[in-house]
Amino acid sequence: MTFFSLVSIAAGVMFGVGAIAAVVRIIRGPSILDRALATDVLLAIAICALGAEMAINRHTDTLVVMLILAMFAIVGSISIARFIAKEDAS
Repeated sequence: MTFFSLVSIAAGVMFGVGAIAAVVRIIRGPSILDRALATDVLLAIAICALGAEMAINRHTDTLVVMLILAMFAIVGSISIARFIAKEDAS
């Protein structure tokens, strides 16, 4: 095994552990804000994993997927923030 493949495996394991921790927080997390933050973290991990995969395999095929995931993260965060703001006002 080369150093490059060992680094790739280590990065994959770290992304996997982070994703599992985020999913656990989504399932358990007592408030909606905890779940929203964990969802943002999970989307960020997915974007980083796709970026790492693109760098390792030297292609740009999944760049559009990364942009769409980023758009969903932004729209979701704004939607939840507006929902919480309206809930606090009433």
